Amino acid sequence: MQLQTHAVPEMAVEEELDAKDPLRHLMGVEDSLVAVRDSSSQLLAFLPAQSHSVEDGLLRLSFSSDRGGVPRPLNISLAVDASPGCGGIAWPAGQILATYLVQRDLGYLRDKNVLELGAGTGLVGLVAGELEADCRVVITDQAPLLPIMQKNVALNKLGSNVVVAELDWGSPIPAAIPKPDIILAADCVYFEPAFPLLVQTLADLADTSTEILFCYKKRRKADKRFFSMLKKKFSWKEVMDDPNREIYMKEAITLMRLFKRQK
Repeated sequence: MQLQTHAVPEMAVEEELDAKDPLRHLMGVEDSLVAVRDSSSQLLAFLPAQSHSVEDGLLRLSFSSDRGGVPRPLNISLAVDASPGCGGIAWPAGQILATYLVQRDLGYLRDKNVLELGAGTGLVGLVAGELEADCRVVITDQAPLLPIMQKNVALNKLGSNVVVAELDWGSPIPAAIPKPDIILAADCVYFEPAFPLLVQTLADLADTSTEILFCYKKRRKADKRFFSMLKKKFSWKEVMDDPNREIYMKEAITLMRLFKRQK
C-alpha cells in the first residue's frame, strides 16, 4: 500500500524559514554591493553611471552625471559592518535609488525635508545631502545602526545638512523628525512581521503631497503580502524616466513612486 504524503505548502515553508532566520533573503552575497564576509570581491557593477572600489576598508562610490551643478564625480565613502545585521551592508536597491537622484533635475531636493527610511549605511540620504546643500536630510533606522550612520555622515563631512535619527517602524514618529517632503526607501521589504509596521510608518510620515521613492527587489512570493497591505493606504506607479531602468529590471529590482490615498 502506498503511503500518503502531505506536502507542506510552499508559503508555510517560507514562513517557517523566516521565523528561524528573518534576514535570510538579504544575506546572499550575489545581492549585496559588498559581500558580508569579503568586502573586496563581491561588487555589483551593472550601472553605467556608477562605479565603486574598496580602499582602506571603506567602500568608495562614485556617481557621474551630465547634469550641470552636480559634482563630477559625486563621491561617497561608506563604512560597512555586517555585525548589526543586513542593515550595515550596502545593497543594490540603495545604489539604484542613489543613482536615480543624481540623474534628477537640478533643484529637485532644494529646500526640501528629506527622510531616508531604513537607511542602514545611509547611502541614499548621504547622496541627497551631497547633491543639495540646501536640503535637510534625516537618515533613520533602528538603534544598532545609528553608530555606522553617524560614522558615515562624519566621513563625508555632511554634518551641516544630514542628521541621524532612530526610527522604529510602527512606533510613533519622534517629534525631532520633521515632516518630510520627500521619503526615500530602498530594500525595506525583507521581513514579513515588519510589513504592517513599515506600511504604518509610511502612512504616519506621509500626506498626499509627499514624494515617496521606493526601490524594491523581488525575492519571494510572500512579498505580495506587503503590497496587499500597502495598497490599502497607497497607490503606486513605476518610475519610467530612469535611464537605467531596463538594466536593473533584469535583476528583479523596481523603482516606484508611492502616492498616499485620500482618506
